[in-house]
Amino acid sequence: MDRGFLQKILFLTLLTACLVPAVSTVHALLAGILFSLLLGNPWPGQTAAWSRRLLQMSVVGLGFGLSFAQVWEVGKSSFLYTVIGIMLILLAGQVFGRLFRTERNTSILIAFGTAICGGSAIAAMAPIIKARDDQAALALATVFSLNAIGLLVFPFFGHLLNLDQHQFGLWAALAIHDTSSVVGATAAYGPAALATGTTVKLTRALWIIPFVLAAAGSTRCRARARVPLFIIGFVLAAALHSLLPQFANVWAGLTLLARQALVVTLFLIGTGLTREILRRVGIRPLAQGVSLWVLASSVTLAAILGGLIG
Repeated sequence: MDRGFLQKILFLTLLTACLVPAVSTVHALLAGILFSLLLGNPWPGQTAAWSRRLLQMSVVGLGFGLSFAQVWEVGKSSFLYTVIGIMLILLAGQVFGRLFRTERNTSILIAFGTAICGGSAIAAMAPIIKARDDQAALALATVFSLNAIGLLVFPFFGHLLNLDQHQFGLWAALAIHDTSSVVGATAAYGPAALATGTTVKLTRALWIIPFVLAAAGSTRCRARARVPLFIIGFVLAAALHSLLPQFANVWAGLTLLARQALVVTLFLIGTGLTREILRRVGIRPLAQGVSLWVLASSVTLAAILGGLIG
C-alpha cells in the first residue's frame, strides 16, 4: 500500500480522535507535533488555513460561556499591567537583540510577537518595517516553537506552584505568545482559567492596532490596522449570553462545542511544527526568543504571586 495513502489515513484517524471528549488539548498538540516530525504533514497548506479558521470560531464560541460583565471586568482590570508589560517586553527585546546580535528586523519581530500576540503581531508588523520574507519566517518559527513548549510546560508549573485558575489564566495570557496556545493551556487547566486567559489575551491582542499604526507613522508607511473580527465575535457572544439568559442551554452547548473544536485546532497547529521550521530557527534568534520569554514569564509570575497583578 502506498506510504502517502497510509500517512493520510493515519492523519484523518488522529484528527477524528480529537472529537472524543476524553482527548485534551495537550494530547492533541503532542499527537500533531509527533505526527508531523515523524511522518510529515500530508496537507500543510490546508491544515494551516483551517487551524486559523477553527481557532477563530472556537474563540467566538467560548464567548457564549461568559457574561458581558465578566468580559468587561477582566478586560478593564488588565488594561494597565497589559500596557506596562508590552512596553517592558519591547524594551527588553531591543536589549536582548543587541546582546545576541540578532538581525534587526528579526529581532523587532520576535520582540513584538512576544509582547503582544505571537504570529498575528509578527504578520501585522512585518510589512511596516519592510522585513524580508526570510526574516518574518525566522521570527515566526522561533515564536511558534516556543508556543508549543509553552502549551505543554505552563500547566505543569501552574500545578507545581499551586496557582489557582484565575492566577494561571493571567499568567498564561501575559506570558505565552499566541492566542491558540493561551487558550489551549488554560483549557487544560480549568474553565475559570480559560475564561480569564481568553479575555485577557484578546484584550492584549487589540494592542496590535495602535503599535502598528505608530510604527507606520514613524516609517511613513500607509498601513491599515483592523480589529480582528473574531474578537468582536467573542464580545458579541458574551453579550448574547447576558441579554438572553433564557437560552442558557444553547449557550452551554455552543461553549462545549467550541472547546472540542479547540482540541481539533491544537492538533492541526501541532502538525504545523515541521522539521523545516525547526531547522530554520537559528541560534541567535532562538537565544533572544528564549531569554525574552523566560524574562516575561518569570517577572509576570512574580508579580502575580506577589499580589501586584490580580
